[in-house]
Amino acid sequence: MIIKNFTFRKNGNLSGIGATVIWEERDRPEQEIYIDTTAEFAADLSCNPHSFLVACIMVAFHYGEKRIAIDAEICPELRQGLITAMGWVRHWYKCDRSLVQIEAKIQSQPTTNSSTPRAGLFFSGGIDALSTLRNNHLNFPPQHPRAIKDALMVYGLANTTLETFEQAINSLKNVTQDVGVTLIPVYTNIYSHVKDLEYSDYKFWRYYLGGAALAAIGHAFHKRLNYAYISSSDQIAYLGPWGTHPLLDTNYSSYDLRIHYADINLSRLDKTKLVAEWNVALQHLRVCDELVLPAGYLNCGQCPKCVMTMSALAALGILDKTNTFPAHDISAELLLAKGRPFDPDEEANYLELLPLLTNKQRDDLVRAIKLISLRYRVKNSLQKLKQTLKLK
Repeated sequence: MIIKNFTFRKNGNLSGIGATVIWEERDRPEQEIYIDTTAEFAADLSCNPHSFLVACIMVAFHYGEKRIAIDAEICPELRQGLITAMGWVRHWYKCDRSLVQIEAKIQSQPTTNSSTPRAGLFFSGGIDALSTLRNNHLNFPPQHPRAIKDALMVYGLANTTLETFEQAINSLKNVTQDVGVTLIPVYTNIYSHVKDLEYSDYKFWRYYLGGAALAAIGHAFHKRLNYAYISSSDQIAYLGPWGTHPLLDTNYSSYDLRIHYADINLSRLDKTKLVAEWNVALQHLRVCDELVLPAGYLNCGQCPKCVMTMSALAALGILDKTNTFPAHDISAELLLAKGRPFDPDEEANYLELLPLLTNKQRDDLVRAIKLISLRYRVKNSLQKLKQTLKLK
């Protein structure tokens, strides 16, 4: 894979940076990778080769490129980190492919950023990101270099429409303004340019690309930021191989931009409690990425993500106090239909609600969650049995 032609670009009312990607082991046309933002923040973007190297490293590794050749100087710390990240992924997934060779000049002097130290957060409006923002502002004084000042909200990574994204931006500005944080819209094709190679269920995104894609965007804003938070999706007890992970994401750091994986000590319920204590966030909570949403809502109220969050809010006794979902209660029937954990952490997210729901005499939801857990464990046992029989 060759990365070249670093350039600033215009796309209607957006401005951004781009680079050409040339595949060497696959018969694919040249592709442009881009990271755009609105005119207000265009001057904060730099045509940083680190962005494109980080964006492409897992793509090249997973899809069989032997090298990445990039005609630019890169930070030696980042180069070593990328090699380590590939090593972790190869170990986790028992890959027999070789690590991608990184062919680039090494910076003898790191780039300097004369601006005041500034921290940003990759922001979606969901429980993970909102709780990170809340927790940060509860624990870091505003003048501290690690206090979050910017929230980068990205279009092009999740399965959502541009119209829905713009609606979310307009809604979530109420949240960021409440704590004096600047909301920065970002538009990219870091993931979409390889979606045609993707197998089902976004597995490449989930298991390989998540943290790298976000870090790549952070490097594009290194003139503005020198520290970037990625919110954890799991707590320590349930951390497993995943595309965004504390063992991966920090390896996407360079001398001039640190990547931090935040709040792995908090459970899903802990995070929901943090958000619940912040009324503005509660009223603009966005956990859903369904393509079709009910008019006037950021959440469909029917998908697994919505059902998980609504269950937690019901357990805390505050689902009826938010207007971000079409319904103010959740039924056992909906919970049984959509509450389908795929991993131990998702099962744990439901099980930790049982004491609260029992205290609230929601026996219908308690029975539903116990059945969901049983269903998950039976399915898991059958899968393990099938795998054992295959090995024999």
